[in-house]
Amino acid sequence: MARLSGKRVFLDLLKQEGADVIFGNPGTTELPLMDALATEPGLRYVLALQEAALMAMADGYAQASGRLTVVNLHVTPGLGNAMGMLYNAQKAGSPILVTAGQHEQTFTVTEPILWADLPPIARPLVKWSSEVRRLADLPRLVHRAAKTALAPPTGPVFLSLPGDILLAEGDVDLQAPTRVAPRLRGDAEAIAAAAQLLAKAERPVILAGDAVAQSRAHAELVALAEALGAVVYTEFIPNTASFPASHPLFRGAMVRLAKPVHDTLAQHDLVLSVGADLFALSLPSDIEPMPAGMPVIHLDTDPWELGKNYPARVAILGDPKATLPDLTAAATAAMTAGARAAARERLARAGKMVGEERAALREKARSEAGAVPVRPLALFEAMGRSLPKDVVVIEEALSSAPGIRQMIDSDDPQSFFGLRGGGIGWGLPAAIGAKLALPSRPVVAFVGDGSAMYTCQALWTAAHYRIAVVIVILNNTSYRILKQRLNNLRGHAAQQDSFIGMDLVDPPIDFVGLARSLGVRAERAKTVAETVDLVRTGVAGDGPLLIDLAVERNFKPV
Repeated sequence: MARLSGKRVFLDLLKQEGADVIFGNPGTTELPLMDALATEPGLRYVLALQEAALMAMADGYAQASGRLTVVNLHVTPGLGNAMGMLYNAQKAGSPILVTAGQHEQTFTVTEPILWADLPPIARPLVKWSSEVRRLADLPRLVHRAAKTALAPPTGPVFLSLPGDILLAEGDVDLQAPTRVAPRLRGDAEAIAAAAQLLAKAERPVILAGDAVAQSRAHAELVALAEALGAVVYTEFIPNTASFPASHPLFRGAMVRLAKPVHDTLAQHDLVLSVGADLFALSLPSDIEPMPAGMPVIHLDTDPWELGKNYPARVAILGDPKATLPDLTAAATAAMTAGARAAARERLARAGKMVGEERAALREKARSEAGAVPVRPLALFEAMGRSLPKDVVVIEEALSSAPGIRQMIDSDDPQSFFGLRGGGIGWGLPAAIGAKLALPSRPVVAFVGDGSAMYTCQALWTAAHYRIAVVIVILNNTSYRILKQRLNNLRGHAAQQDSFIGMDLVDPPIDFVGLARSLGVRAERAKTVAETVDLVRTGVAGDGPLLIDLAVERNFKPV
């Protein structure tokens, strides 16, 4: 064993675990690490100017790369600032090792400034949370943290690093990483039972969740959907391309309200959920979204999700990529000749129906192409025709988002990332993290103006590191989604046409001036054509570009 300092041990452990980037914002308790990084060429330090932006940036990197991602925060306020975006990372299942510097243990009894007991603060939003108390335990705890973050279902973990541990020296055994093999194959009896139900179903529907993209199981789910002739919806708040958007069985996402979901599912006689949540709705309702008596087959990597809200006739704990081929083979074998013929007919009908729906949506979008302020659907349709095929789309457009997956073909597991947790401010920094993870692919983010203001500090990071990401601000000068929902309540606000605290005017936010002040090139667009031209320029450029686009402000049904 070599005699090493804690700070040196920690960096060596991160490299053992495959990390090559640390996202951070340093303070006094992180100074030992910053000192060690001065002579560490194997780890890149990416500075962000506020912890919410920092956490979302790391989340974007983790989702796009699928690798262990490291964040270093500054004691209690730093962890506190990051908590909203840590919630998003938890919901997205992002494999992030969140660390925070802590005061020296001999000092904490005095309750110094910025101190608090950090692991309990982080614990509700992570898979595992702890603090290092001895230098000898540092390797064991870092390896435990990394193993836990990457084990299915993946997710963030937290480790508090007291200053005395980082400054201490001793003979330390670095040990070695452990990886839990992710390809858990579903139980054979459960698969056989599910296959019997699928073989007899006359109107099956598939709900595809993030576990499909995370396990790189597009081809496997396509094979099953085609064999069944089943249309595919995404889960309600998808943060990945869980099914190829250009496929003729893809119907996008349902409206996150109980009655529309119930009415859609009532057209079917069996629900197969592949890694999808059942259900993360937007508002409470007296109507259950799942029709009474609906048979459900539920496959997931997380046992907590199986049967969580609705009983599953068959619940299969397994990885989609490893399990779906077995399910497809068993279901196909169990189908009669008549059932196979019916599946082929369903496939043809569904393809025709989806094609007609998509064509009608495109026609509607093109009819709105000349509108000023811009209609988002028209923008997305134009983007779908002009963006490179390998583009990575980051979406936090909220009320402007409907139609984006149908208009822009996101066909591979790393082609689309959206806001899963719902804590706004994620999209702008997440796009920067995604571009760092996928430097050879163009990254374009569509972000609402209200969301962008939560983490606009991330623009400085994009400028400082010359990160060639394109950010389109869909600027309706309001919290439009809140106006929509408040208007639907038909209360005082709707009657008086008075929506308190929901307008971002007087003064309007100058996103162009803001971006330029942080070193980012920025332009203002008024039309779809201007935006398309600017995005093309940005995609071909070697630095960040922000486009401030005025979009329609109307929030009332027309």
